[in-house]
Amino acid sequence: MDLFAVLQLTSALAPIVLMGAAAVSSWAGGATPGALWKRFSLMAALALLCAAVSLALAIRWVAPSPLPLLPWLAESRLGAWMAVLVQLLGTTVGVFSSRYLQGEPGQSRFAAALAGVLAAVHLLLLADHWLVLIAAWALIGAALQHLLCFYSERPFARLAAHKKRIADRLADVMLLIAAALIWRATGSGSLTDLSLYLAQGIEGPHPIALQIGAACLVVAVILRTALFPVHGWLIQVMEAPTPVSALMHAGVVNLGGFVLIRFAPLLGAAAPARWILVIVGLGTALLAGFVMLTRVSIKVRLAWSTVAQMGFMLLECGLGLYSLAALHLIGHSLYKAHAFLSASTVVRQSTLRRMRGTATASALSVAVAPVLAACGVALVQWLAVGARWPWWWSGVLALAWAPLLWWPGAHEARSSAAMWRTAFGLGLVGGLTTAGVIAHALPFGVNDAPDALAGIVTLLGMGGMYLCLVTLQLRPQRLAAWRRWSYAGFYVDEFYTRIALRLWPARWIPAAAATDDARIARAAFEAPAK
Repeated sequence: MDLFAVLQLTSALAPIVLMGAAAVSSWAGGATPGALWKRFSLMAALALLCAAVSLALAIRWVAPSPLPLLPWLAESRLGAWMAVLVQLLGTTVGVFSSRYLQGEPGQSRFAAALAGVLAAVHLLLLADHWLVLIAAWALIGAALQHLLCFYSERPFARLAAHKKRIADRLADVMLLIAAALIWRATGSGSLTDLSLYLAQGIEGPHPIALQIGAACLVVAVILRTALFPVHGWLIQVMEAPTPVSALMHAGVVNLGGFVLIRFAPLLGAAAPARWILVIVGLGTALLAGFVMLTRVSIKVRLAWSTVAQMGFMLLECGLGLYSLAALHLIGHSLYKAHAFLSASTVVRQSTLRRMRGTATASALSVAVAPVLAACGVALVQWLAVGARWPWWWSGVLALAWAPLLWWPGAHEARSSAAMWRTAFGLGLVGGLTTAGVIAHALPFGVNDAPDALAGIVTLLGMGGMYLCLVTLQLRPQRLAAWRRWSYAGFYVDEFYTRIALRLWPARWIPAAAATDDARIARAAFEAPAK
């Protein structure tokens, strides 16, 4: 084994070892809170340094397949990027927690669970076998239960943990079925062998077992990523400490996107699995986006935003746009970590915006905004040589970013202010498009495989969403009844919760709880539907 291989192996495995050691030492207790968090921060910083070294070495590795480390373990370029991202977020969350939890009991338990989550995530990123993948994802869920129930006296925190546990167990079953079917079809449980099998270019359709296995994998990812209709636990995780919310929304929930990109060759061979992603991802993005517009609480709006963004990310995977999905994953993680850890600043900014008031967008601006956004996207693409994506995706981006170009009605703003607002919006559109172009140049080690028909369906769906937004701006009274349903999340989570508690009952309200919150929660979720 040469020096390069030794460095790659050591730097890739070091984060698992360091975070695992941090979990064990924190769980053992015996240290003061100050010493506990200093030890955690030191070990987390060393793990971050090792992950950065591993990324630099992985970029040097030019082979298209992941770099083998040990039996059942291999490192891909995207996995190395994710390792740095996750460890950076975990280190930041740990430092924030040391201040946030001052004076709280159970800090050693919290630090142990946090380190355990990070160690299990690093193991998942290196998984090159079905058994390692399934075990690592199960360990992540088990460690998260301790974080979600840190405030065990809060009923909705316990309810969120119970609903997540149900989703995790269902996802484990689907992963086991997918592993069994694909293992039998390919003759190996290795993920690298699966990619080699699919690269052979088999004539005719792939075995039905492979197709069903891919669909089961997609369903497992949907369950783990909190898409409709199992999204409720991600909203109720707000009852957990703020650092847990940041870790969930910025890190753990994004792992579904990474797993789908890792299985990109399998998705390319299984059209039904891709269509499941397109339909569920697009539906989740649209519905959650509308619900977010009706909510007042800042943290709840951020939570619904995460659900919508997860829908878009899985939609991108279903469309075969894996480079953009990888960029989306990284950008969303960084943004949500900052948003949750600086929630007080976000609250102040939102309060100032409400004090200033909002003016209705002019009819002219909502009509020309998609055209201007499309021109901006096309211009950046024309200037960037070698970076292209399908025309329909440019249309999707134009519709998504068109509200940035809206300006107030003629009676509320001067023409000069509207021009400046439009110029600023075009600058934002250009910057976002440039970021997408840069994603194609970054060494993620992924290859796109766009699906034209699914792309056109997505474009039509985004067009429908834009029309609804325009109606909300110009004729809000026409959607008054729909707005009430939207505020309630279309009652999807209520039905799911009642079914879950009926099939898998649990004591999610502490026996000693006699607060109004507990009585309200019990009435809301355990009373029969009328």
